[in-house]
Amino acid sequence: MKKMIKMSLLAVAVTVSLAACQKEEVKAPVADKVELKTFEQQSAYAIGLSMGRYINSTLSRQQDLGVKLDNELILDGVKDGLAKKAQMSDADIEKALKAYDQKINEAATKKAESDAKASLDNGKKYLDDNAKKQGVTVTKSGLQYEVLTMGTGEKPKATDEVRVHYLGTLTNGTKFDSSYDRKEPAEFPLDRVIPGWTEGVQLMPVGSKFKFTLPANLAYGEQGAGSIPPNSVLVFEVELLEIVKDQAKPAEAAPEAKK
Repeated sequence: MKKMIKMSLLAVAVTVSLAACQKEEVKAPVADKVELKTFEQQSAYAIGLSMGRYINSTLSRQQDLGVKLDNELILDGVKDGLAKKAQMSDADIEKALKAYDQKINEAATKKAESDAKASLDNGKKYLDDNAKKQGVTVTKSGLQYEVLTMGTGEKPKATDEVRVHYLGTLTNGTKFDSSYDRKEPAEFPLDRVIPGWTEGVQLMPVGSKFKFTLPANLAYGEQGAGSIPPNSVLVFEVELLEIVKDQAKPAEAAPEAKK
């Protein structure tokens, strides 16, 4: 069982390494040519290279947190491990790795908090500057919108399902989502999306195209989402194509309000 677990971990390392390399081509030349003719030679080199790339990728990200390790000592550790010898006891190894994990986690938390605060400060300045632009309206909630094209259709309610085309970007112009790129409009109930969308799209007559600037609290807030960092102000261009109606069902009367 232990051997199977070790091989599984190795397979993960190899898989992650190869996936990373597909995104970023490695052009560095091999320093010393080695024989790679037999199955055993190719397998050994592929395993070593994949592990090396995986370790390098991991350590590079951690260097951004202020933790820099000596590559030569890492290689010494790998060689000693393969030779079944060690200059540290198992207890000391476990202690060192736990301390390393703790330092990385603390550094990552500190950086995340710093980045979140910077994002909040930058977002506030962006919102203040954007609010002063001609044609921009600011609602009571802090939502900012600009009419690019005013349609003539009806306006949706929060309980309606709408069909839209949209482009979403960060304040620096980085695109994180686009129905235009997918070449297919999106459909969703307005009361099941982020608050800025629920509020903003209700302002749009069908056929309109608005530009919305959403404060973080009307978007994904302190948590962020995917490639969207925490506390991000988001900019959307939204085109309301139609209010989706189920033609297969007869229209139902709206329930009476409770007295």
